[in-house]
Amino acid sequence: MTIVDNAIYKDGQRILAPTSLQETFEQCKRLGGMAWVGLYRPDEAELQEVAHELNLHELAVEDALVGGQRAKLERYDDDRFFVLIPARYLDETETVEFGELNVFVGSDFVVTVRHSEVPDLSRVRRHLEEQRPELLSAGTSAVVHGILDSVVDDYFPVAEGLENDIAEIEDEIFAGDGNVTRRIYELSREVVGFQRAIRSLPHMLETMIEALSGDQGAHPDKVEVVRKLRDVHDHTVLLNDRVASMRTMLEHALELDSTLTSKKLAEVSVAQNEQVKRISSWAAIIFAPQLVGSIYGMNFDLMPELHWVWGYPFALGLMLAVALTLFVLFRKNDWL
Repeated sequence: MTIVDNAIYKDGQRILAPTSLQETFEQCKRLGGMAWVGLYRPDEAELQEVAHELNLHELAVEDALVGGQRAKLERYDDDRFFVLIPARYLDETETVEFGELNVFVGSDFVVTVRHSEVPDLSRVRRHLEEQRPELLSAGTSAVVHGILDSVVDDYFPVAEGLENDIAEIEDEIFAGDGNVTRRIYELSREVVGFQRAIRSLPHMLETMIEALSGDQGAHPDKVEVVRKLRDVHDHTVLLNDRVASMRTMLEHALELDSTLTSKKLAEVSVAQNEQVKRISSWAAIIFAPQLVGSIYGMNFDLMPELHWVWGYPFALGLMLAVALTLFVLFRKNDWL
């Protein structure tokens, strides 16, 4: 099992770093502290070992093993189970990479099961240990706040990256880029995935704030945790509003692209019709003299005007007159 970090805390201080999970849980009960264990991609047997030690609910363990869950908060007796969908924006490919983080929370333990490279929970741990030990003394609620705050903070660069991509798409639409429709579709999928990751967070935080508000008397620092959770809640509401605006902008961009494409096709069709009209007009003008010439070129002995002295000039004049008449008519009707 990849144990990223394993420690026992008491009164906001890291007092022990056991070498095994069994020792962690035994010492935690003996010392009366809080255990914070970080796991990275454990297999089924390893996670079942943790579940047996902490008496975790089987449904929560199954969700953590199967993966692919939506962001959610569930209660199992006195324990809570979080599923978070961390994300990061990749500048190289202009795409969003999503992960999954499962958090088991009890009265005296926090176990994180990470299935992706993000988020960097070691940063959260160092921040609480070195800069906010008084907050860490509030127990598991402070750890949960630190994790949620880190995940939500990482969402803002993702939102900025997606908004920049949407702005680029608008420029590409007016520039007539032929691949912009495909990019709009791909970006829409990224935005939908991002929305799924953050949509449930406001409700999850409201539930946590309500539970902690009713239990603030247990520890004075929980009041500060509640305040910080409200701040995180405000951020999640803001992010949801931004994502809703992104979806609206992409829908409008797709409509605009469709409208401009239809307009271009109409313009091409009109231009082709103009060319067809010109070609048809010149073909008719050329065909008329050919018709006269072909009739008088049949050389039948009994044809009228065949032996007439003015027959040849008459035929030429007739060809020219017909051609000029057709030219004037076509020009008058804007065919030429």
